[in-house]
Amino acid sequence: MYKHYFKRVLDFSIAFVALICIGWFLALVALFLHFANKGAGVFFTQERPGKDARIFKVVKFKTMTDERDADGKLLSDAQRLTRVGRIVRSLSIDELPQLWNILCGDMSFIGPRPLMVKYLPLYSKEQMRRHEVRPGISGWAQVNGRNTISFTERFKLDVYYVDHLTFLFDARIFFMTIFKVFKREGISEEGQATMEPFNGTN
Repeated sequence: MYKHYFKRVLDFSIAFVALICIGWFLALVALFLHFANKGAGVFFTQERPGKDARIFKVVKFKTMTDERDADGKLLSDAQRLTRVGRIVRSLSIDELPQLWNILCGDMSFIGPRPLMVKYLPLYSKEQMRRHEVRPGISGWAQVNGRNTISFTERFKLDVYYVDHLTFLFDARIFFMTIFKVFKREGISEEGQATMEPFNGTN
């Protein structure tokens, strides 16, 4: 009942109220990012696979510039990550625009994180099971290491979530997420601004 109906109703209701309540804050963050990103824009959108691997566009605050080297290639993530962007990312504020994705039914508050479309052919049959539910802003893998654990371990945690999805499990992940955000744990892999790409084996 919760997995197939009540979870969606709860997601929509909370996202709707949240957007009304923090709309002013999102506008303020957007203003700061507008200047910090040096004309690169405020929002980052990218196609990601959702439930049943259906493709949608995820929306996040953009925390990097579009600065390039002398050959026209983008600088590394660490070099392009702005001071404002670092704060926004460390507090997970960059995820808040995904409230819109939740309203549209593409995402949930809790679920496996939506990853790159190009990873789809690399998943094993078991790993593909992470797409049996809507992806989430936070999930079981995020509160157990986030970007500091391997993809293999992350996918195991994602499938575990799919098999044990309940209201109490979601509530547990929600409160663990708040704790992790305040402690600023697992934001990036050691030595990287973000996690290394998935290659099918890592």
